[in-house]
Amino acid sequence: MSGESAAARAAAYAQDDDLTAVIEITDVAPVSVPHRIRGRARLAGWLTQVRGEDRAACAALLAERRPVGALLGLHGRPSFVMLRLEVGEISVEDLWGAEHVEPEDLAAVEPDPMVDHETELLQHLAAAHRDRIADLSALLGPRESAGMTAVPLALDRLGLRVRFTGDGSSFDARFDFPAPVRDVCELRRAMHHLFAAAGH
Repeated sequence: MSGESAAARAAAYAQDDDLTAVIEITDVAPVSVPHRIRGRARLAGWLTQVRGEDRAACAALLAERRPVGALLGLHGRPSFVMLRLEVGEISVEDLWGAEHVEPEDLAAVEPDPMVDHETELLQHLAAAHRDRIADLSALLGPRESAGMTAVPLALDRLGLRVRFTGDGSSFDARFDFPAPVRDVCELRRAMHHLFAAAGH
């Protein structure tokens, strides 16, 4: 990274009445599996009050996720104070490793198309297709997984992650799709491709 640090840039936003804040997010697998925490994220920065013309724009963003109507008090006296987090530092630790993320990079990321379906799909795979998930071990080559329990752990547009557990040990295996999926229909085809490959 060149130039001033993200923390230094965010510090430029800080005012005397701003409040230092940290948001910690924990990602827990939606299926029953040992060591269910899949990742943690930490966002640090400053809470600033949204004022003036920015209130309407921020209220529209808020309403996309959590409509609250007149509670925002945009047409009269505010019912509560609207705050914005000026992010200065982000760290992420997940199944793929740990790293720091630039706020600009986070803001530019598009949500994975499977994010709204992952919980339901993982629970369905664990409940109705556990045998077929276990069959994916055939794709692992010489790695020993006989007698181990297989549980689908994570799902995104690029593939499926499965946790194999047994006899006090465990390991995760990643099964990549032939191509990134864009919706549930493409996901079904990709899963059938994996199951067929495991069958051969």
